[in-house]
Amino acid sequence: MTKLLADRIALVTGASRGIGFATALALAKAGAHIVATARTQGGLEELDDEIRKAGGSNATLVPLNLTDSDGIARLGAGLHERYGKLDILIGNAGVLGPSSPVGHIELKTFNDVMAVNVSANFQLIRCMEPLLKQSDAGRAVFITSGAANKATAYVSPYAASKAALETLARSWAQETANTALRVNLFNPGPVRTRMRATLMPGEDPATLETPEQAAEFIVPLCAPDWTETGKFYDYKTRSLMSFRAPA
Repeated sequence: MTKLLADRIALVTGASRGIGFATALALAKAGAHIVATARTQGGLEELDDEIRKAGGSNATLVPLNLTDSDGIARLGAGLHERYGKLDILIGNAGVLGPSSPVGHIELKTFNDVMAVNVSANFQLIRCMEPLLKQSDAGRAVFITSGAANKATAYVSPYAASKAALETLARSWAQETANTALRVNLFNPGPVRTRMRATLMPGEDPATLETPEQAAEFIVPLCAPDWTETGKFYDYKTRSLMSFRAPA
């Protein structure tokens, strides 16, 4: 039986743990060849082991700090040379940043969060769009957070960065609406990740769903038969939402 994502090339950022790791594995199980990026080589090798255990092809492992914009450009050039296209982009890599009142946060700390959560995704869009447009059904999914619209207190850099990411992705979706490329956002909500444990140290992780459970809902957004663009999938409520202007 042909797998849903057979012969698709999928780039997943932040793939060494958490939602990125789980999504890369889920996409591989659906037949995609995974190009996995993260800062830690060890985590990428663990991912490759799990993909091979699941019967997938060896992943292409790319140790990369996404603040290296030239490195992202080189990755795009390498994918062009090797495959001539990209079918799936998962913009997952992100950092939480400080938990502190706005006025107590250093400018460099704020800029560091924006560099990973916003600027890196901007560079990914710039460098991967030509490859995604070479696909017969390019799909891009960016991982966001409820903090973006709740304006959550004490995590302002993270909340602001996710709000910026959402607007960036939505603008790109509008620009590419008349192409075969589909661009959407996925909000996992409270999931059992290291980032969640850092933010909520007193929370019992056993009460949360796992990254693997959430990842299963990301896979359909990457399929060639997925038609929606510029939308927001809320995992907690299992619903696809349209953005609306404030009342």
